[in-house]
Amino acid sequence: MIRWRDGVVVRVGREWQGAAELEVTTGDGPLRALAYPALTGLPRPGDRVLLNATALELGLGTGGYALVIAVPERLPAGPPGPGHLIKARYTPMQACVLGADEQGSPHHEVLRDADDLGGMPVVVADLHSALPAILAALRADLPAPPVAAYVMPDGGALPAWFSRSAAGLRAAGWLAGTVTVGQAFGGDLETVTLHTGLLAARHVLGADVAVVAQGPGNLGTGTRWGFSGVACGEAVNAAAVLGGHPVACLRVSEADARQRHRGVSHHSLTAYGRVALARADVVVPVLDGEIGELVAAQARPLAARHALVSVPTAGLLAALAACPVPLSTMGRGLDQDRAYFLAAAAAGRHAARLLAG
Repeated sequence: MIRWRDGVVVRVGREWQGAAELEVTTGDGPLRALAYPALTGLPRPGDRVLLNATALELGLGTGGYALVIAVPERLPAGPPGPGHLIKARYTPMQACVLGADEQGSPHHEVLRDADDLGGMPVVVADLHSALPAILAALRADLPAPPVAAYVMPDGGALPAWFSRSAAGLRAAGWLAGTVTVGQAFGGDLETVTLHTGLLAARHVLGADVAVVAQGPGNLGTGTRWGFSGVACGEAVNAAAVLGGHPVACLRVSEADARQRHRGVSHHSLTAYGRVALARADVVVPVLDGEIGELVAAQARPLAARHALVSVPTAGLLAALAACPVPLSTMGRGLDQDRAYFLAAAAAGRHAARLLAG
């Protein structure tokens, strides 16, 4: 189940909010590792570390790093922080956090009876990589930058700290904060459910707009129903039942080698066409050439359940190029898969129009 490794830290590399890269040597050779200092303390050169190398050694999409489980000779001192919410429950790395919605929180009174998003646009996207593209268009199309929150469910990464994009967008002032919901943790705010996460974005962070997308590391099996992006349909339902305005971002690609993801991904067609029971604005980007015709045709059946909104993409490439964090999806950048990033940006453009009235 877990491929345990025992190593020694050679060097501490890049650090960003909540995470640090390490170079570690083991009996089997060097490894690139990642530590979450809030869980383990910050390892130093010469420290012995226990590692989970499972995904790395299997070469999975959620690999890339061995993960530090403990610095056994230098365990963090002192009691845990405040809070009584346990996330990643009953796993060896379960963490205790202060939930915005729990009784001991300073936000409990605000959230106790909160029940309405007041029409706030909630942009729902399948992949984490859509987040910066959505925000780029939001900011480009409004005279004043909106207050934007990222609500991260637990379909991908559990620690929000893994995301360099979220950290970079927060540092650039593009995000008011991240809310981690369900079993996910490490956000600026923690909540028990997606529903309280959306309400916290609105009533605690003061968000004008929220983006719901899983963290890095989405899971798919090549089957009709076996993918973590099914939760996009559930996010549409949550936004609608709370009086928000769901905006469905289509996952689009002109470069993915897998036929099920060419044009509009089957993830979007299933999540919005089968799972989402509430009505959403499904943003159909206006794209040039055959890819534009394909996307429009594939999206058309969604009109039986949702409002299809055709959104021009003129000018959005410039907005995407100005993004303060790298744009990358499945290893492809803006030049390799423009359709993907333009589709995400189009959803941001529609949300901006909703805010502008």
